[in-house]
Amino acid sequence: MRTLPLLAGVLLASIVAAAQAPQAPQGAAPQGAAPAGRGRAAGPPPRILTFEARPASIKSGESALLVWHVENPAATAIEPGIGRVIPRGTMRVTPGATTTYTLTNGTATSTVTVTVAGTTPSPPPAPSTESARTPDGKPDFSGVFAFGGGGGRGAGTGRGNAPAGPVLKPGAENYRVNRAANPLDTGRTANCMPLIPPDAFGVPYEFQIIQNRDYLVFFHEYPGTFRIIPLDGERTQLDPDPSWLGDSVGRWEGETLVIDTIGYNDKTEISGYRHTEALHTVERLTRTADGFDYSITIEDPNVFAAPWTVNRTFRFAVPPMKKIFEFVCENNRDYRPLFGQ
Repeated sequence: MRTLPLLAGVLLASIVAAAQAPQAPQGAAPQGAAPAGRGRAAGPPPRILTFEARPASIKSGESALLVWHVENPAATAIEPGIGRVIPRGTMRVTPGATTTYTLTNGTATSTVTVTVAGTTPSPPPAPSTESARTPDGKPDFSGVFAFGGGGGRGAGTGRGNAPAGPVLKPGAENYRVNRAANPLDTGRTANCMPLIPPDAFGVPYEFQIIQNRDYLVFFHEYPGTFRIIPLDGERTQLDPDPSWLGDSVGRWEGETLVIDTIGYNDKTEISGYRHTEALHTVERLTRTADGFDYSITIEDPNVFAAPWTVNRTFRFAVPPMKKIFEFVCENNRDYRPLFGQ
């Protein structure tokens, strides 16, 4: 379980700001998965104390037990075929051929080889260039995605004759967030309240998508929110009651999934601006071999002079993860008075 007091939320706010830096130029090295500590202060380096196979030599059809123990875990994982693991544990494996397993803990690595009598080492599987599909043939977005996108951090672009980024309407300057003017405002992530796109993708925690023929569901590890999106293109409420995450409906435009959302309340922010209940967003997801391309077009006729678009690239978490972790905000209070602030 992950906990975040309000004081830690101030730190998270600074991390989020860094995560929303301008997108790296095309051709630059892609950003990786979450760094060690997942946004916490730097600590002792990750270490691997033990990693062994018991026994290290087996016959065809037999099993071996992988045993490991790491310190200061940082995205601890075993490959091939296992993925994210706990800091100290065991796992039974039954390789069909001699296989070398690699344990990673941050920058630390260790390997063990399970020798299967009468076999030669299996070559690593070639990376797939095809994206997954659901049984009904639609692009499948299911998976756990790296925090901050795992790719470009995002950039504003215009749509048609729209400006490259938000432009406020005359008289709407009060919708710009100015935390310096309010010392009691410790940041949009300090109170653990829901975040809407694109801000929901800018925190240093992974998110997960689960999809079937009828629904696509977003699960955000921070702050523990989810969105259930019907994929039939039919909105059940033409004028939904305002809610934190709005009312979403999905439809397919060829290979692109379009998610249309209305019915937001006015309690959230979007890229440094507040908004009204007239906020309307349209997200577009296009599957790639290692994740998906994402864009969101934002409009609020009470606040912005024209619609504007943010583009992102999301990649699967590396090493692969089966699920995100639980995150719960506990003891969520302002600790600054304890320090005389």
